[in-house]
Amino acid sequence: MPVATADDLGLTRGDGVFESVRVVTAPDGTSTVGQLDEHLARLSRSFAGIGGPTPDLAAWRRLIDEIVGAWRFAGEAILKLMITNGPGVLPGAPLGIATVSQMPEAWISAREGIDVTLLSRGYRSDSFAEAPWLLGGVKTLSYAVNIAAEQEATARGVDDVIFTSVDGYLLEAPTSGLVAYEDGTLVTTPTGATGILGSITVDTALDGADEDGVETSSRLLRPEELETVDGAWLLDSATGVAPILTVDGAPVRQNPDMTARLRHWAGFAS
Repeated sequence: MPVATADDLGLTRGDGVFESVRVVTAPDGTSTVGQLDEHLARLSRSFAGIGGPTPDLAAWRRLIDEIVGAWRFAGEAILKLMITNGPGVLPGAPLGIATVSQMPEAWISAREGIDVTLLSRGYRSDSFAEAPWLLGGVKTLSYAVNIAAEQEATARGVDDVIFTSVDGYLLEAPTSGLVAYEDGTLVTTPTGATGILGSITVDTALDGADEDGVETSSRLLRPEELETVDGAWLLDSATGVAPILTVDGAPVRQNPDMTARLRHWAGFAS
């Protein structure tokens, strides 16, 4: 029996969604899956966003238990969950796939700091307010633009990209959310009208900051503000917290204390 049919809409049209989840495996082979409930909930929301039926989360959990239980390599890995709208020609059910692989060393080394470049995303910061059909906030398999952005970063000799809007605001990175520390407040980019995917790692870190009495807010930042902030970071479920060292060659002020606190709140403390 084939795993996927040749006309599967996820393969032919990118008509599917996914989640990437960090797995930490101890020397004895036992593994811990990070924030699985949150990732499964977002997978369900994303799939609903592309018209898919409600996933059987109990079945997903059984699959995850099986695949993670068979993974015995100590260290960090990435569990990828994918679900598509199934065959495009003949009737068929949605296709669900789970894979696990070792985390790339580059993602781990990014925790030491990254150089980034700014790239225009080609739309206004409020473009999704009147166009919900654009699937803002949905983690789809249609990733060609994000891959192209990463290739452009490599061509420019930097590690990552921060997208900007045509009206002059910072948005997000291809696979990460942006957080900056300004005047005693941790600031992240709003979702909703921006079309930005809500970041589980950013939300977790800022929830921890709130509990510890550090002020947080959500607002649009302009690129020039990175020249005066007291630290800026890209956060995601794999790397965790990556301090931004430079933006288009201009240095960004470093804040090792806040970096450590963000890692603690996000669950990436060493």
